[in-house]
Amino acid sequence: MSKKDFYDVLGVSKGASADEIKKAYRQKAKEFHPDRNADNPNAEAQFKEANEAYEVLKDADKKAAYDRFGHAAFEGGMGGGGQRSGGRGFGGQADFSSAFSDVFDDLFGDFMGGQRGGGRRAARGSDLRYNLRINLDEAFAGLQKTIKVPTAIMCESCDGSGAEGGGEPSTCPTCSGMGKVRAQQGFFTVERTCPTCSGIGQIIKNPCKSCGGAGRVEKDRALNVNIPAGVETGTRIRLAGEGEAGMRGGPPGDLYIFVEVTKHDLFERDGVNLYCRVPVSMSKAALGGSIEVPTIDGGRGRVQIPAGSQSGRQMRLRSKGMPALRGGGTGDMFIELAVETPVNLTARQKELLEEFDKLSEDNNPESKSFFSSVKGFWDGMKG
Repeated sequence: MSKKDFYDVLGVSKGASADEIKKAYRQKAKEFHPDRNADNPNAEAQFKEANEAYEVLKDADKKAAYDRFGHAAFEGGMGGGGQRSGGRGFGGQADFSSAFSDVFDDLFGDFMGGQRGGGRRAARGSDLRYNLRINLDEAFAGLQKTIKVPTAIMCESCDGSGAEGGGEPSTCPTCSGMGKVRAQQGFFTVERTCPTCSGIGQIIKNPCKSCGGAGRVEKDRALNVNIPAGVETGTRIRLAGEGEAGMRGGPPGDLYIFVEVTKHDLFERDGVNLYCRVPVSMSKAALGGSIEVPTIDGGRGRVQIPAGSQSGRQMRLRSKGMPALRGGGTGDMFIELAVETPVNLTARQKELLEEFDKLSEDNNPESKSFFSSVKGFWDGMKG
């Protein structure tokens, strides 16, 4: 049975360009891959046939020989750049993996980091987290704070290269600087990270004594940090490039500052609004009047209490809350009244309150309504 024309195998014309041939092969490789055609017994043969065709047509010299002599160009005794099946021509198993590996990176390169033709760049340093605790007054005004961060910084002895005296690293002899090595499994070629250089593509022959070839050393680092007004618990501040230094001159990571705002003795925060619970005497709540309250900026505010105010009543002081983190104005402050019952009464105070109680039956509408409902409930139970 005669061999099928290689151009027909890939479905391209004889004058197709290298890109068109490669594109056609990619489509055939995906279409007839054995792993995707478990129920098709002919798929493996078609897959090998496509590999065989591409192995010849991708190479300019082999393609020219094939165009001139056809399949005879690669049979014994014929010139044109071909070899017998036992060598590294298209007939051997190694050639199938060679053809497929040429498009492997195109098919899967995006998932493998998109790196072709060289080792990966030096490893980026790790990101760091710093937990910063501040009080509510500092969150209101904002502040500049110096923090100490334990981190890895660039080694000054070797300027981050990892080599003694700042010398240049050498090309890895195992992967020839590619950062990857290939192992053949059947008619596939599997790429793995080079075990000698860990994928960097370079090795240090004379490591720096200060950093041991890492290009960085451990050290506490002092940083001045600006905390904007309005931050709250959970706010994250990113300082680009202030994280851990990269290995052997790699780019540094970032520093993330996580803010925690501690509880205040007077104010409770809800977003940009503040709440302050203010105790008032029973007489002040009954008679009404004004009281003086503190504000978060250190000032004082005056609030008018209506006569007959009950516990839990709220009054608003506009624009006396927290500033919005990214602009947008200022919140409000809410005063919540807590009517206080007097304790440790003198005999005279007790006498006056007892007299007041006898005269105030019609001055407690809520109590009157409640006990009227209770009486109705009990009468209904008896019925």
